[in-house]
Formats: sequence, C-alpha cells, structure tokens
Amino acid sequence: MDKNRIVLGVEYDGSGYSGWQWQNNQRSVQQTLEQALSKVANNPVTVQCAGRTDSGVHALEQVVHFDTTSVSRELHAWMLGGNSNLPDDVRITWAKNAVDDFHARYSAIARFYRYIILNRPVKSALLRRQATWCYQPLDADKMHQAAQYLIGEHDFSSFRAQGCQSVSPCRKMYFIDVYREGDKVIMDISANAFLHHMVRNIAGVLMDVGMGKQPIGWTQELLAAKNRNLGSVTAPPDGLHLAAVFYPEQYGIAKHPAFNKLPANASRYD
Repeated sequence: MDKNRIVLGVEYDGSGYSGWQWQNNQRSVQQTLEQALSKVANNPVTVQCAGRTDSGVHALEQVVHFDTTSVSRELHAWMLGGNSNLPDDVRITWAKNAVDDFHARYSAIARFYRYIILNRPVKSALLRRQATWCYQPLDADKMHQAAQYLIGEHDFSSFRAQGCQSVSPCRKMYFIDVYREGDKVIMDISANAFLHHMVRNIAGVLMDVGMGKQPIGWTQELLAAKNRNLGSVTAPPDGLHLAAVFYPEQYGIAKHPAFNKLPANASRYD
C-alpha cells in the first residue's frame, strides 16, 4: 500500500498540556495533534517530533512528520483540516512532503530554544504563561559572560535532570546569547541536542549569576564538577520556547536566521 510522509511545522502554547508526549489520563500535545490529523486522514495517524517538550513548555516551531496511506490528500488539506480540528492553543503553520529519508528527530542537526524572563517588579497579566517572572534586577551582560563557558562539547551532568535517561551526558553547545530587550531578559541557546531539563537548569544558574548570587565563573566550576546537586533550582517552564530546528539543506526545511551562527561542520547528534 502506498504511503506518503508529510512534514508539518507546529506551534503551541504548552501551558495547558502535560508536555509533548502521550501520557495516560493527561492532555498532551502529541495526543491532541494525532487526534486532529486522524480525522483528516480517516484513519489513525502517529506523529514523530523533533524534540519532546516538557509540561508547560511552548513551541514557536516544532517540526513533526507522519506517514499516511491517504495519498490523495493535498498538503493544504492537512494544514486547514488539521487546524479546524485543533484547539486554539495548537496550530499547524505549514505542511510539505518529506524529501528522501527525512525524519523529524533523527535528521535534525541542531535545536534552538529561547528562554524569556520578565524582569520587572510586577507580574504581567498578559505574559503570565509565556515568560518566567523575576522581580530582582538581572545583569544580562554578566549572564551572557557566564554562559560563554558552556559553548563547545562538554559533559553537562551538572545541568541535566536527576532522572534524565540519556545514555551520555555529553552535548555540543553551539551558542548561548543572553541579552535585554526592555523589561525582558532573553536567552537564545542552540546545541546538537539537549538533556532533560538542560535549558531550564542553565537558565536557573544564569539567573543566580544575574542576581549577583554567584560569580561569572560559576558555570565553569559546575561543568567541571559534573554534579547536578551543586547547581541552581530548575527554572520554571513558562519562559521556555522551542524556537526552531535545523536540518540539512537537502530536506528543504526553511532555515531560521539564528542557525547562521552554526559552524559549517555542524553535524547530527548520534
């Protein structure tokens, strides 16, 4: 039986979900998306994503693929039909046919996350689920300096969740930029792959540096220690957004400008 592989770009507000992955008796993004697409296909659809997001974490552009025997469906039908069956906090933003052996997860070279901190005395009525609130003044320049110690290939044991199931704690960090935009402090971070809670644990450490609780060189000390117990608390999920995923040019997935910072020899994490 003929099958088509379809690739989708998906954005979602993760605040109302238990995370990306299916979980018993809990609302997940994967479950919600699969149910919507299955109605369009008139048969069960299973999607694979570029990177699983935790409970409360958002996506500006998650990339997914699925195989379907509904080969007569036009691409716009998957997007328009899918969106008509989705709740308002999940949207398919584009659809295309997969090229060659494309796989949303295993073909990816790098992921780009953005962590947004609202840094002002008063909480926001509008961004309460889209940004992490910190009332203490943050020094974004010091946070940026501290983050630069994490660039390169390292053992990130001090920045992984205690229950992380990854076989190796080693990852290659391509860039971390911390900067201020008005009353927001933003952390842009990209690596070949991420450990469980890695971005949120890095954000927690950098916030302690930004508040003056720890020196700039603390990130270097934590890397060397390889001990999660020595780090900061895990930063809340509200400010975390999966911003983009980078694939080899052959697959025809639009390249986010942030990935222009990647080295020419950037390669997939094995």
